Amino acid sequence: MTPTTTKQLRVREGRQTRGAILTAAKRLILIKGYNATSLDDLLGASGVGKGSFYHYFESKEDLGYAILDDIVTSFVERTLDPCFADPDGRPIAQIRCFLDRVVEAQRERACVGGCPLGNLASEMSDVHEGFRERLASVFSVWRERLTLALRDAQRRGDVGNDCRVETVAQFLVASLEGAILMTKVSKDIGVMEKCVGELKRYLAIYEQARP
Repeated sequence: MTPTTTKQLRVREGRQTRGAILTAAKRLILIKGYNATSLDDLLGASGVGKGSFYHYFESKEDLGYAILDDIVTSFVERTLDPCFADPDGRPIAQIRCFLDRVVEAQRERACVGGCPLGNLASEMSDVHEGFRERLASVFSVWRERLTLALRDAQRRGDVGNDCRVETVAQFLVASLEGAILMTKVSKDIGVMEKCVGELKRYLAIYEQARP
């Protein structure tokens, strides 16, 4: 085996180990919460030793930030981008696509766990400024994506000028977070479906009022 091949194998194994830690940590923290998940819990669930953990993460806080980044990447790649990737797509249709994907994500999870971002925001925002700042920036990016879509819809004449795009985008984000929470509590995907149905009706009002 050449030195180059050996190095490539070590890099691959390192990525797999780091990925195993992240996967186990996300699963535990989604259910138990960040503060209630101990380092021993993480080591046991991932099957790695303490030395390996500190090779990839400086601290539990560092791991928490990595989990947040991973959640955001997954959310963008699986939920946002597939609906908004086409620059020629109709903006309102893209937003409806996004709403449907949020419902499907909850259905796939059998209404367990809720929104990882919302869970962390609820648990950490009042006690950890670093998490609060990062979570605020994530929700801002989410809100801005919807704002741009609504502004584009106005430019195309698909929605009325009475649509206050920033406010509507904020309402959509807040409503979805609330719907996910209620779905988590009720363990009933019908709750999510009905809430998203009402959000679509809400958007339709602005379409009907277009100039």
